[in-house]
Amino acid sequence: MRLLHRHFIIGVTGGIAAYKTCELVRRLQDEGATVQVIMTEAGSRFVSALTFQALSGRPVYTDAWTSPSGSGPANGMPHIDLSREADGILIAPASADFIAQLANGQTESLLATLCLAREIPLLIAPAMNRQMWQNAATQRNIATLRSDGAAILGPGSGDQACGEIGDGRMLEPAELLQHLVDHFGPDSGARQAAQFPNIRGILQDASVVITAGPTFEPIDPVRGITNRSSGKMGFAIAQAAARAGARVTLIAGPVYLATPEGVARIDVQTAEQMHQAVMDCIEKTTAEIFIGVAAVADWRPETTQAGKIKKSSGSLHDIHWVENPDILAAVARRQPAPICVGFAAESGSLDDLRTLLPAKRERKQVPLLIGNIGDKTFGEDTNQIMLCDANGITLLPPARKLELAHHVLTHIATLRNHSR
Repeated sequence: MRLLHRHFIIGVTGGIAAYKTCELVRRLQDEGATVQVIMTEAGSRFVSALTFQALSGRPVYTDAWTSPSGSGPANGMPHIDLSREADGILIAPASADFIAQLANGQTESLLATLCLAREIPLLIAPAMNRQMWQNAATQRNIATLRSDGAAILGPGSGDQACGEIGDGRMLEPAELLQHLVDHFGPDSGARQAAQFPNIRGILQDASVVITAGPTFEPIDPVRGITNRSSGKMGFAIAQAAARAGARVTLIAGPVYLATPEGVARIDVQTAEQMHQAVMDCIEKTTAEIFIGVAAVADWRPETTQAGKIKKSSGSLHDIHWVENPDILAAVARRQPAPICVGFAAESGSLDDLRTLLPAKRERKQVPLLIGNIGDKTFGEDTNQIMLCDANGITLLPPARKLELAHHVLTHIATLRNHSR
């Protein structure tokens, strides 16, 4: 029982993913925890309060003015009393509307008021349509909640109830349970210290330029070639670099991710635009460190057609491809060159990766090359990476991308200290 003697508030807001929360409540109790469910009015339209009462063994709160049994008025202070009894609050599912309320300090429900009055950790499991998740307003709200100290769990990616496919699915009950174990389990303090090395100040005032995401090379107004990168690893490294005290410029291909706190962002589309932006930033900021995480398209059409190429014309077969600039190699050739760190997304096995990385690092002439298996990580919140430097290969265990970013920044800080 990894959560024995722990007590959690589970907040349920409006969303079809509420059915998953039923399973989560059961699993939490299997791990020894007790659970108090609080629902919004919208949440109770998807799963009834009676269902959660049966699963948790506790009456379910829906507002501050009526007792859970419905027999009469409560004391009017459950937003204070309930949070003081709990170890943490998890909102699952967290709708776009409820996320907006939290980000703006609104108190339209008992659950929102309780979150505002809390003195305990808040964890949020978003669940919504992919376009709602990608909307700039939602991303601003998520960035605000992160900066306020809330932990954002997910979302996942895949089939959605609306019939579309993409980011926005609430994480599965087993994944949410593991997050709670990581945060509140018996060895959570030691584990968190091990997972997230202290990087505060290790790159204080260093100028760092980072690329992230894919590039998109247009063929005609409606078609193009790209890579599958979501940008999550690059954005995690930018977030970690800012925490480490660096002055960070993030050059991002077309992705729908919120800009990490304290990071200056430049958006580009093509490899040539990314190359130009990198060179300009290296010059302008006198960058000390360059980290090329972006999955840059190796090739582009020599010319972009002004109009859509008709399938019947056969012209798609006649495209002449030209090689895009190698951004990492170009930065490494500069005199003087910043400390250059590259990422290599390969296919195959970890053994294949172990064989490929040393030769690739030599070709690029960089002190550190980081490899991963691309099809295992694109779009995911977790990754497994292999570090290749002059001392050989280091394989890190699978972990969340922000955790890995902390380890990468620690390694880069060591390289920086040795280069002085």
